[in-house]
Amino acid sequence: MNHREWLMATRYKVFLKKTDEGYSVWAPGLPGCWSQGATEEEARENIKDAIGAYLKTVELLSKGKIARF
Repeated sequence: MNHREWLMATRYKVFLKKTDEGYSVWAPGLPGCWSQGATEEEARENIKDAIGAYLKTVELLSKGKIARF
């Protein structure tokens, strides 16, 4: 499994908050990664998309950079 596949397969803890409009959801391990949905199920699906977009953006912004683990 390469690094990208590992990132996409990693599970992220998310928090949900019931609001007047539905649910807000965020991944505390990924700063700024938030979403929302009318239902809890929709919010959970939307945060999956947001996490994928977040990770893709990180990958694009770090392309050609030296990283250490």
